[in-house]
Formats: sequence, structure tokens, C-alpha cells
Amino acid sequence: MIRSTVAHVDLAALQANFRAIQEFISADRKGPPRIKSVNCPAPSIIAVVKANAYGHGSERVALALETAGATMLACADIEEGIVLRRAGVRVPILVFGALSVSDLDGLFEFSLTPTISTPSAARAVQAAAARQKTRAGYHLKIDTGMNRLGFRHDNLRRTLPELLASANLSLEGVYTHFATADEPGHPLFDSQRARFESALDTVKELTGAAKAGHDDFSKVLRHACNSAALLRDSRVWYDVVRPGLLLYGIVPPPLASTIPLTPVMSLTSRVVAVKGLRPGEAVGYGSRFGAQAPTTIAVVPAGYADGLDLRLEGRGQVLIRGRRAPIVGAVSMDMMTVDVTGLEEVAPGDEVVIIGRQGEESWQHIDVREMAAAIGTIPYEIVCRIGSRIERQYSAT
Repeated sequence: MIRSTVAHVDLAALQANFRAIQEFISADRKGPPRIKSVNCPAPSIIAVVKANAYGHGSERVALALETAGATMLACADIEEGIVLRRAGVRVPILVFGALSVSDLDGLFEFSLTPTISTPSAARAVQAAAARQKTRAGYHLKIDTGMNRLGFRHDNLRRTLPELLASANLSLEGVYTHFATADEPGHPLFDSQRARFESALDTVKELTGAAKAGHDDFSKVLRHACNSAALLRDSRVWYDVVRPGLLLYGIVPPPLASTIPLTPVMSLTSRVVAVKGLRPGEAVGYGSRFGAQAPTTIAVVPAGYADGLDLRLEGRGQVLIRGRRAPIVGAVSMDMMTVDVTGLEEVAPGDEVVIIGRQGEESWQHIDVREMAAAIGTIPYEIVCRIGSRIERQYSAT
């Protein structure tokens, strides 16, 4: 049995987006230099599939990206990484998140690459690797101004030597995270870039001073770019970029892009009932929408338990029979109501497009950015909140 509300995930579009990003960052190797030489190699891609692949379904998405050529994936925590391994993912998997409350044995059992972002995490991973009698590669996170996870950029000479001398840990990557990449003109972006490049010099120096004999800094990957930074400044592409939202065909607002991307997910439902309201009657919890004239309402079996935001009431729209219909009345747990007054012969069973396209005209398309703007949030929240009870249907065309 399949519920009426379904998320359609186009894996071919996902793979095409991955290739389009590859082409974008490879298009002109003779342009302005970043941090290497003018003719430096194109950066590779860490495909970000955290948070259930931004709501798209991490197992199928990860396997499709691996098939498309992704040489590394990234997730939020060890548990997400285990899900990917059990799904059959073979490429390296970088764990972004904190390790302080995690079962570190999963790193070794499932061949995951940890991020080490604190001295205490470094000691814990070193001890776990020693117990396993193995050598573990890791990525080092530098805090350049986000002030969440990471070794402070201005305190590395005190905090890093112990980690770099660890007998069972091998440095494979160094990265940071921009706080304002999607805010053009914010001065912190350039400050973080300068701090990161200074930190890279310090890490290189300290790596040599550690004399561990096993870490060659020339082979260490440097990365900083999320989707917004990738679009904003090629100087911070470094060795690897980390697109997330772009892979799913969504450009982080307010930025624009010339990359030919296709939205990967659409969300549809079906009309389950059509009702008439007389003037003065109301619909939904709180009776906040009152009919001023004879009004026709369609009931759609999708609500906040499916991830639809309460703020869509009076702000959002859906597509029915190729026409836009406003969401009216409270969005409830399992249902919402839309005003279909004037739409010819709307009936139970009619397709309702909540996100996606229903026709060829530009106005016959409701995308995630539009929905996010309507309710005052960000596209990331819209896709990540699509509920677990909504079945993801996958296609490869």
C-alpha cells in the first residue's frame, strides 16, 4: 500500500547534477590561480549525503552518486555512515560531526573516515585505533570563525602537536566551514579564507616538526567549499569541494548559478475530498479562514506530520489541473485544504503537486526556493523535513 502523498526522486537528474558540477569546476584551468599554480588540477568532489541525503533518501542517493563517479561521500555522524556501508557504498565516507558521544568502534568496523575537531576527540580516536591495532586516516577541522567544531585557527601551535604525533592516526585532510558563504558582501567570508590559508601553513609546518615519518602534507586534501562557497569564489575550491544542496538541484538563496541543474525531488499528493463553503463558514483548526463568498475547498492528505510547515497557511500554493491553488486554513497533522474555487471540475483523485512541475509554463512550477521564501525559511529545511512516512519513489530517467 502506498499513501497518496509521495516523494519522487530522479536519480538520473542527481547524477546529471553531479556531472554538471564537475564540468563547472573543471571548465577553465587556465583562469586566475587559487592557491596552487595557474594550471592546477580541477578539484575533486566530496558529495554530501548527510541528513538522509537532504531528505532524498541516503542509501539510493549515495549509490547513485558512487555510480556517477563520486570518490568520497560525507555524512553527519557514524550512524549515518553505517547506514551507507550497509547499503553497499564502497567509496570513502567522511564523518563530519563530533565524535565525543559516539561508539568509535563503528569507525573501524565500517571503514569510516573521522573528522577530528577537538583535542579530546583526538585522544579518543587515537586510543580506539590503538585498541584495534590499526592506523586510521582522519580529516582535521579548523575553526576559522564559525565557532562550532574545530581547532581554533589561532591556537594550533599549542593544540595540534599531540594529535600530529599520534602513533595510530594519519592526517588525510584539513578543512574549515564558512559561516557566511551565502551572504554576499559579508566580511567574515574573506576573513575565514585568510585564516584558513594561514592555518594550512601552520599545519604544514607542524606536520614536518612532528617528525612522525608517516604524514606527507603534499598529499593532504584541503577543502572549504559548501555549495554557496563553490558558486561564490573559485579561490576557495582548493583540492576538494563539498556540494550538498547543489547536488539536489537547488541553488542556495540568494545566489544564482549558471550550472545547468535539475531539481531531483518532487512531492505530490491526491485530492481526497471536495467541499463547498457558504459565505461566513470557516475551515480547519482555529477557523482562521472564513469564506467571504461561495468557496470550493479541496482536501489533500498531507500535513505537518509529513514535514509541511504550518506557515504555509495563507502563504503557500499547490498545483491542481495545471493551476495554482492557495493553501487556506490551518495545516493539520495529516491534511491541508486548498481553495480551488473557479478551477473546473476538481475531483477526488486529481494530482496535487506540492513541490515540482505540472505543465510547461514557468508558473506551473513550484520549487523549494519559492516555498522557503513564502514561509521565511531556507530550502535546506524544506527538503530535510519531508517526513519518513512519505514513500520515496526512485526513477533513473
